[in-house]
Amino acid sequence: MNHSSHASAAPETDSVLTRAVSKVKGHVLPLFVIMFILNYIDRVNIGFVRTHMEHDLGIGAAAYGFGAGLFFIGYAIFEVPSNMLLQKVGARIWLTRIMFTWGIVATLMAFIQNETHFYILRFLLGVAEAGFFPGVIYYFTRWLPGVERGKAIAIFLSGSAVASLISGPLSGALLQIEGFGLHGWQWMFAIEGLASVALGFFVWFWLDSKPHDAKWLSREEQDALVAAIDQEQRDREALTTVKPTLGKLLKDRQILLFCVLYFCIQLTIYAATFWLPSIIKKMGDLSDVQVGFFNSIPWLISIIAMYAFATLSGKFKFQQAWVAAALLIAAAGMFMSTTGGPIFAFVAICFAAIGFKSASSLFWPIPQGYLDVRIAAAVIALINSIGNLGGFVAPTTFGFLEQTTGSIQGGLYGLAGTSVLAAILVFFARTSPAAGLMSPSIAPTANAISKPL
Repeated sequence: MNHSSHASAAPETDSVLTRAVSKVKGHVLPLFVIMFILNYIDRVNIGFVRTHMEHDLGIGAAAYGFGAGLFFIGYAIFEVPSNMLLQKVGARIWLTRIMFTWGIVATLMAFIQNETHFYILRFLLGVAEAGFFPGVIYYFTRWLPGVERGKAIAIFLSGSAVASLISGPLSGALLQIEGFGLHGWQWMFAIEGLASVALGFFVWFWLDSKPHDAKWLSREEQDALVAAIDQEQRDREALTTVKPTLGKLLKDRQILLFCVLYFCIQLTIYAATFWLPSIIKKMGDLSDVQVGFFNSIPWLISIIAMYAFATLSGKFKFQQAWVAAALLIAAAGMFMSTTGGPIFAFVAICFAAIGFKSASSLFWPIPQGYLDVRIAAAVIALINSIGNLGGFVAPTTFGFLEQTTGSIQGGLYGLAGTSVLAAILVFFARTSPAAGLMSPSIAPTANAISKPL
């Protein structure tokens, strides 16, 4: 009788958990995707007004590149403190604060008068946005169990792909607005920034910090979610008794190589993100709307190519070769874009986008295969942090090269060379598990290993 009761209770519990997970994804995922789209647009929209700011404010290529990169300095400095505060005050309050402050700073970009204003607001935008991405990931860890969390993160990340497609046409259209003493570039900053502020109000009323606060879940659904996530946390703690120090991680040559590789990849991506509109503008006498439209084409093609590369690499293996191939395509595209006419140059840039976006997605299975599961999260965070420094170095260096050489060719040659270097280095990367990073004394017990994750 008791055995029968337990047997019938398990499927019932699973059914409740499945229903709860479905409700959570339906309630928060659409909102987070929209937040990520606005986040991306407010971060990179300066690329569409670079020539306007140069004309109206005298902000040259070097100053523009430095200001674009300052965002990542503010972001890097305040990312960890921001996430500590999120855990202390709750996701609802802190994610709302992030949206409000980044929206306000993004809106104030409409009123900059000189380089100093530009530098200050770009740095403050990084400070304001700090913690958003990892904050959402942390939110998922408190609301969704493992497998479902991975699916949710994948959907959330699709927001950047959507943003890369719509940011160009949207910004190009907003640049056509003139009135009330404001230029089109000022209207673009104001409207896109205020959209984030408006969404911040919605976030405040829509999100809950923890499952037991969610009135749209039944009590049994709340309990099922909390029980599943707590059990997962206990299993994880059983496997993660001791973690290596940052110093030990930095002494591992493979981890250092991963950091260098990802930095090179991100260097190319961020240079293209901030400078592609300017490159397209120089190809002919194009309007802002046309620039915005053409800007979305390379990103659309790259998204399709990413899936093709992922399918082929999964079928034929040897991940390093696929990453190298993608990087060489990026290098060839960047180099060839400096030759020929406007149409040829644009096609070359499309190939470059195929290369560096595919390389970014193909890269991650390499460190994941090398790392022990107990340190993977920490090391991946380290790789990502160093890679994001490319967001500062890329536009700063690219702007300096353009200003000193008088053209964008120097920057494109530099990006091509960086991609070739990364294509060579990737063959020194290992995908086999690391034996030396975790000492035998901290290996998990047999009981811990036997527990389901």
